[in-house]
Amino acid sequence: MENKAIAKAFKLCSQLMELYNQNPFRTKAMASASFKIDKLPFPAVDASLEQLAERPGIGKSTAEKIHSLISTGSFKELDELVAKTPIGVLEMLSIKGLGPKKVQIVWNDLGIETVGELLYACNENRLVEAKGFGLKTQEEIRKAIEFANAAQGLFLYAKAEKIAAPLLVALEENFKDDKHSFTGEFRRKCEIISAIDILTTAPQAALIKFIEANEHYTLLETYDTSLQFSDSFSLKYQLLCSNHANFAYDLLVHTGSDAHIQQLQALQQPIPGAETEEAIYHKLGLPYIAPELREGLQEISWAKENRLPVLIKFTDLKGTLHNHTTYSDGVHTLAQMAAYCKDELRLEYLGICDHSKTAVYANGLSAERLKEQWAEIDALNQQLAPFKIFKGIESDILADGSLDYPDEILAQFDFVVASIHSNLRMDQEKATQRLIRAIENPYTTILGHPTGRLLLSRAGYPVDFKRVIDACAANSVVIEINANPLRLDLDWRWQQYALEKGVLLSINPDAHRTEGLMDMQYGIHVARKGGLSAECCLNAFSAENIALFFQKRKLKLKQLP
Repeated sequence: MENKAIAKAFKLCSQLMELYNQNPFRTKAMASASFKIDKLPFPAVDASLEQLAERPGIGKSTAEKIHSLISTGSFKELDELVAKTPIGVLEMLSIKGLGPKKVQIVWNDLGIETVGELLYACNENRLVEAKGFGLKTQEEIRKAIEFANAAQGLFLYAKAEKIAAPLLVALEENFKDDKHSFTGEFRRKCEIISAIDILTTAPQAALIKFIEANEHYTLLETYDTSLQFSDSFSLKYQLLCSNHANFAYDLLVHTGSDAHIQQLQALQQPIPGAETEEAIYHKLGLPYIAPELREGLQEISWAKENRLPVLIKFTDLKGTLHNHTTYSDGVHTLAQMAAYCKDELRLEYLGICDHSKTAVYANGLSAERLKEQWAEIDALNQQLAPFKIFKGIESDILADGSLDYPDEILAQFDFVVASIHSNLRMDQEKATQRLIRAIENPYTTILGHPTGRLLLSRAGYPVDFKRVIDACAANSVVIEINANPLRLDLDWRWQQYALEKGVLLSINPDAHRTEGLMDMQYGIHVARKGGLSAECCLNAFSAENIALFFQKRKLKLKQLP
């Protein structure tokens, strides 16, 4: 064990002591020992207990801990502190810009226990109002977390898109007579990206020079028909070399999943070539299959039976639901969010769903503040007509499955998004029952982010998807496709089952600022992967039709015994 590793263990111990407000003198002594160990002029692993004890700033007690660490991998004080600390909190202590005192606030005051939850909180602007935090600190923490995620070799699609897009532009500018296209998992719009594949007809030798001349990229490997490189974000790339005659064939073969290509080969081996992908599918006796669907699931049988869905597009969306404002933990005001939707996105309506009263960490709305918001909505609706703001709420699903407002308040909303935000440690049965009870609440309009997952950070609570979706079908509850790139929940793999059961889906950005409204594009990507058509998407309804939808639900509520 190297001195640096030993010093790191002592540093962690000092951080945990500070986190738990232990004796400040002992805490400082532990931190000082970490520094002294790191600066030892000899390997601690080769030193005797006496030699270590004689060193200034170490002493017998620290020497004994060092020997314990070398022989067992830890020491008593560290073991006791680690045992009572969640793994996610331990990981936070390694994030640049987060000391023990800040982690203490994040954990105890904001109830955040994982790095993924912390990143989500940064994106929701939730850290700004916490003691000792500000916009700059929040941004530094966000960047530090994203860097750590990148080191794992996996990227959210949204992050990979921003990094990779300039490369394709550069290829098009430098090799204007050639063809270039993204392919592979990136072209299929997979939510998690391990590498960026680009098909090109540019000469390989010229491509190598192009990569080597750019300090942003590092060439890794060259092969007969491809080359691999990485960038400063640790994102991996593969350039696949083709020619003009075979470009469409290579694009098709490199885009589809292995299962999709095998199913095409079962129709005809080898897969025929043609000038376009459309023509290749036609030769196989199939209509064109969109890249997002090429996962080897039902798309071939759909194509054979001429049942391919007309996939939803961003321009099909007529409004946006589930958005937050400064009334809870949003960055922009109600008026600013509405103006952006109306003037910039040219939408017909906005659904406001600020956090409910239980979400104290997010400045959840009391009954009194709800009335204040409703009055502002009424005034804005007069000013902005025919643009419409609908009165919604993101009501917390409590541990027993109930919502956190009484019925007389729930009845006054145009719609209610019911979501779980707390007590996430549940087994499948408990989570499923909790969701079903919320779904059966007659005031629930939309089930929000059904599994609570945060991609690359938190798997989410396990649920019996079929039972939850069946409950939504039985109770006419819409299921959200949360378009936040960290969520994309409901997972696209379960969307088709929901559609088969007649459940409407809603592509909701969960936006906490005006820019967040554009996250609906990422929701569109996964909705297309799930086979969603505009007619089955709630916020593709016109303002008139969605108002009628809400009114019919309210009418049913009045008819309840």
